[in-house]
Amino acid sequence: MSRLIAALLAAASCASVAQAQTAPPVEAREVTTLDQALTLAGVSSPNVEAAEAGVSAAEQGRNVARLRPNPSVSVEVENVAGTGPYGGIGESETTVGFSLPLELGGKRGARVGVANARIDRARLETAVVSADLRLRVTQLYIVAVAAERRLTVAREQLRIAEEALRVAADRVMVGATSPIDEQRAQVQLVNARTEVERAERNVAVTRSNLERLIGQPITGDLDQPWFDRTGTFGPTAAINIEGTLAYAVATSDYSIADANVRLAQSQRMPDLTLSAGTRRIESSNSQAMVFGVSVPLPFFNRGTASVAQANAERGQADARRRGVRLDVDTQIADAIADRDNAAAAVRASGPALEAAIESARIARVGYGQGKFDQLILIDAERTLLQTRIAQIDALAAYHDAEARLARLTTPAPSISGDTQ
Repeated sequence: MSRLIAALLAAASCASVAQAQTAPPVEAREVTTLDQALTLAGVSSPNVEAAEAGVSAAEQGRNVARLRPNPSVSVEVENVAGTGPYGGIGESETTVGFSLPLELGGKRGARVGVANARIDRARLETAVVSADLRLRVTQLYIVAVAAERRLTVAREQLRIAEEALRVAADRVMVGATSPIDEQRAQVQLVNARTEVERAERNVAVTRSNLERLIGQPITGDLDQPWFDRTGTFGPTAAINIEGTLAYAVATSDYSIADANVRLAQSQRMPDLTLSAGTRRIESSNSQAMVFGVSVPLPFFNRGTASVAQANAERGQADARRRGVRLDVDTQIADAIADRDNAAAAVRASGPALEAAIESARIARVGYGQGKFDQLILIDAERTLLQTRIAQIDALAAYHDAEARLARLTTPAPSISGDTQ
């Protein structure tokens, strides 16, 4: 008789658990999608604003590079405040002159070339900042969605633990099992409640991190159906590494170094300074014109050291560009492997979860009917929990690998190459 009562109680408990897990939501809430989060983050990000300011600064730098040297005006008074006939100003000579530096060797064009290369680099930096921001937002969104999914699982496990405690208490009450079963069920319930509290804190923290990045609070739900979707996996078409954003940045750094070589070479050509003026001679009350040309003598600094330094920096930039190509190729291969491994785990998690759910159901019914030991039930529930968490981890790993792959394969934007 006691076994019959326990079986009836177990069946009722299992029915209530199933109803709790399949009950539809009371009302549909607004959903914040990943695309919406990306849009909001792009509007509020100070890093994007800083990158745009960097483009403006580089453009102003080109305006500075275009400027020619300023002319000079000089006034000289000679033969005054001396001795003898030069004690006054009667023998003084006053010269008012005008001098104009002339840049030779293409220095101005070389400066503008460096400035143009830096503008291209600044424009690429805006694309880098946007791509990095997209990756960061996507990863935070994945973490937040996964945290909500884990909270849902924790609450389901809490309901199961509560029902398990009721079944154990009823079985103990009718003398169908030892009181130790009730104590074990109590421990499982305490652990389930603790896990719910931890999951709730994780949801609050991950949501808060995402809200700070997008610049506004998230009042609705996150896109759980998106989290369940997996797309492409397996072999992909060959990726042109030289067309990626990372390689374009390295190439732009090389272009700056190459332009600096031309600038250093142009600096080896001495500049001329032309001067012209008028001189007034007080003693004869007459005037005369003065003309001059000055050229620096490259005795101590011939500019060869600067050219050698610029060549070494260009070689360094070229080596880094080749290194970036290898690194990006390796990182893409790793991201593809991570994505495919996660996709395989997601595919396997479906049948595994179905089996774990059925196994836990059988264990609950069997324990309620006295056919199974409570340890079998606890093991089945633990397996179900681990399978659910493994599925969430696999989905999170898949989306994270997809996000990293999208960042690595971000195409380089077209640079205008404006030289005006």
